[in-house]
Amino acid sequence: MDQPPPGTSPPDGPTDGPTGGPGQGVDLRIEGCTALVHGLGGDEGPGGIGFAEGVDLEVVGGLIARVGPPADRSGAVPGEVVDGRGLLAVPGLVNCHTHAAMVLFRGAAEDVDVHTWFNERIWPMESNLTERDVELGALLACAEMLLGGTTTFADHYFHMDAVARAVEVSGARADLGWAAFSTDGEAGRERGLDFALRRRGGAGGRITTSLAPHAPYTVTEPDLAAFAALAREHELPVHLHAAETAEQTRASVARTGATPMQVLDRAGLLDVPLLVAHGTGIVEPDLPLLARAAERGLVGVASSPRFYLKAAHGTTPVRALRGAGVPVGLATDGAASNGDLDLWASLEVTSLVQKSLGGEGDPTWMTSRQVLHHATTQSAQALHLADAGSARGAVGRLAPGHRADVALVDLSAPHLQPVHDLAATLVHATRPGDVRHVVVDGRVVVRDRRLLTVDVPAVLEELRPRLAALTRRDAGRVQTYQP
Repeated sequence: MDQPPPGTSPPDGPTDGPTGGPGQGVDLRIEGCTALVHGLGGDEGPGGIGFAEGVDLEVVGGLIARVGPPADRSGAVPGEVVDGRGLLAVPGLVNCHTHAAMVLFRGAAEDVDVHTWFNERIWPMESNLTERDVELGALLACAEMLLGGTTTFADHYFHMDAVARAVEVSGARADLGWAAFSTDGEAGRERGLDFALRRRGGAGGRITTSLAPHAPYTVTEPDLAAFAALAREHELPVHLHAAETAEQTRASVARTGATPMQVLDRAGLLDVPLLVAHGTGIVEPDLPLLARAAERGLVGVASSPRFYLKAAHGTTPVRALRGAGVPVGLATDGAASNGDLDLWASLEVTSLVQKSLGGEGDPTWMTSRQVLHHATTQSAQALHLADAGSARGAVGRLAPGHRADVALVDLSAPHLQPVHDLAATLVHATRPGDVRHVVVDGRVVVRDRRLLTVDVPAVLEELRPRLAALTRRDAGRVQTYQP
């Protein structure tokens, strides 16, 4: 391929990890790649993004130990070598909110309003799902994400032990929460807590867990407060849907006298680590509450812009949230609403929507580097996975001490050439099929576009005979959507 234009060097020169020196006991070395690096300042602030050319990434014990020039290699022979010449290394993408097993309903609830989508399509079909169905769907979803360079996802669903098994098998990284509704009673909270405590730290540390009350419109305020108390007691984050639409915000004010964000604040959920999915209904009075939580590193928002365009939901107010200091991570939601789990498309749509449809009308806003900052650093912050010193570990950067989650993009395809601006090429031209290799926790899980961990044909062979029963809508529903 043509070499990308010269980039910049890492901000502080070659970097050694805590292992004592470059090349010592190296498990994996990615040699001679161009790497997306942070810490260069610019319009993204201290986390600004640039590109370092001709560097190695060395991995020890699942962590990045060194990002630097080949000249700094020691004489040690690494356990495994990946040839990175002509490839662009980016942090493994982070999908901040999805429902992995909902790939089972891809295309089964199209072109309808949100009430019909929930009440007449999705919730009746979900009542058919067995634990094995969820496991097969999650395996298929993990395969789709890994092949496209998404290495971490936050999942909010049910039968979550099945999803955990899929994560273990596939080699992905995930934050998992078992969804609960007030109609489940106390048993729903206990089930979600039991799952979170049993499974956190699983899959060699690749599984982290959260509590997962569904949303303020399906979980009462006393129950939300009970989840907040459990989160404080057990040091668990909370992952929920809130202010998904402007309609939900108006309905909440009419029903409770408060916006969904104000309800969360009254319940104590803005005092614990919290991931808010969607937030297109966030309004001006919510911003001071969110800003106070963000100052303490407690709150992040996950934005799934392609889903909002399909459902005519508006968009997450990213610029206002940025002004309040709230990290906004990128997401796909489930494939039943989004169509797929393509996070590259979410990058591009975020830029386009925020420039044109977010009330901005500003082509200079949401630059390619800003979008990449949301997809890497801010996505990790939103998932509370940005602190390299925490038990949860850190993702979202190619830097020493961070987990070795890497996607290597082949820029040789005609639709990616010529390259004048690597950031713009990543955001506006790159597709999942351009990812050649993927590493998670220092382990190669995709090599030469072939997934090494999941037998996708076998998954599909078992799944196909089950689809007719899964999509029946005559067995009732698990909930009724009333915002």
